Amino acid sequence: IECMVAAEIMQRYKKLQFEREVLLDPCRTWCPASTCQAVCQLQEMGLQTPQLVQCKACDTEFCSACKASWHPGQGCPETMPITFLPGETSSAFPLEEDDVPIKRCPKCKVYIERDEGCAQMMCKNCKHAFCWYCLESLDDDFLLIHYDKGPCRNKLGHSRASVIWHRTQVVGIFAGFGLLLLVASPFLLLATPFVLCCKCKCSKGDDDPLPT
Repeated sequence: IECMVAAEIMQRYKKLQFEREVLLDPCRTWCPASTCQAVCQLQEMGLQTPQLVQCKACDTEFCSACKASWHPGQGCPETMPITFLPGETSSAFPLEEDDVPIKRCPKCKVYIERDEGCAQMMCKNCKHAFCWYCLESLDDDFLLIHYDKGPCRNKLGHSRASVIWHRTQVVGIFAGFGLLLLVASPFLLLATPFVLCCKCKCSKGDDDPLPT
């Protein structure tokens, strides 16, 4: 690829690739200081809880979860600031919380970028499904009932017809699986005694002494 593109484009590609690797790596994070472009390493044993991180380049101490100044004994603020990539400024993004293009997975804290489309997000790192707007878990919400009420009502990003079609498919899958179990249950009941009998015979044959 380096032979086919200009050096500036290749350098930009490598920079973007590195930034993406850092964003998707739960053990690394950017220093939140606006004048610093360093990457800080996190402790692997404490990824699920906020931890103190000290930038080795500028000595800034911050919380690994919310990127604010380290706050021992206090919880993270509900509205967490965004950590911009090197070279980016806050003016590049809208101020409305719903329009923020980058958020953190509520489970593994990896950064996730959403361009547009569906508000049902799935983290590529931990496979956790959640709502983009309120970060509520959608792991067990197969029918997406979450978007029928509350502050996220009608914010899924799909038409009503597509939502109904999705729910019809999900109900059909569960109904088909239940019907399959219902049809197969008589055969399983009939086959169980034969299987147990065969196991008993095999066990009895193993216990018989060898002829001399």
